[in-house]
Amino acid sequence: MSVPPVTGSGHAPGPSTEPGAEPRAGAGRTVVHLVRHGEVHNPERVLYGRLPGYRLSERGRAMAERLALHFSTRDVASVTASPLQRAQETAAPIAAAHGLPLGTEERVVEAGNSFEGRRVTAGAGSIRDPRVWPRLWNPLRPSWGEPYEQQAARMTAVVRDARDAFPGRESVLVSHQLPVWVTRLRAEHRPLWHDPRKRQCALASVTSLEFSGRRLVSVSYSEPCADLLVGADPVPGA
Repeated sequence: MSVPPVTGSGHAPGPSTEPGAEPRAGAGRTVVHLVRHGEVHNPERVLYGRLPGYRLSERGRAMAERLALHFSTRDVASVTASPLQRAQETAAPIAAAHGLPLGTEERVVEAGNSFEGRRVTAGAGSIRDPRVWPRLWNPLRPSWGEPYEQQAARMTAVVRDARDAFPGRESVLVSHQLPVWVTRLRAEHRPLWHDPRKRQCALASVTSLEFSGRRLVSVSYSEPCADLLVGADPVPGA
């Protein structure tokens, strides 16, 4: 079954990508921010997916502190993260800056992926190995991992929960690239299948959904850590 969009009705306006363009709650507006975690320490350059033990790198910790500063003047009512270590470490400074407990939410976890643990560079064992090509038969679903529809459904449910729990305020959900991206696609009434190379969801980026009541009125995107992204690990799907 197709998952309904985040909006109550109508289409969301086109997203703003200007620095600092993300909305602030007020006058009945509620904002749910979808944050991608910071850079991960990954010297083997594997697609780590849901594997445990992948912590933030030194640059990733700097990104987390920058995000805490970014949200420090906002009316943040809750901070919730995926149970994976990199998301928890990204969210912790944001929660601490507001004196809030850090919540954990399984529904915003990384997408399931059958290439988990494999190197994403060329060579034996990588996704360019012909032995793994049978998993790539359907990029629209996708055939190698958790369906896009399933990701959009679970993420959208959490967004709605946050929207309804804290009307007129702001919530922060720290998640992962693909779940955040398909949530934005669903909110903007776009197809969920896409070219992974064209996702607009950088490390430590913020995708903000602004609601008037229960109706989505805008989607915006910003990169508070843009200067820290220079030289950052480009491993996809993290």
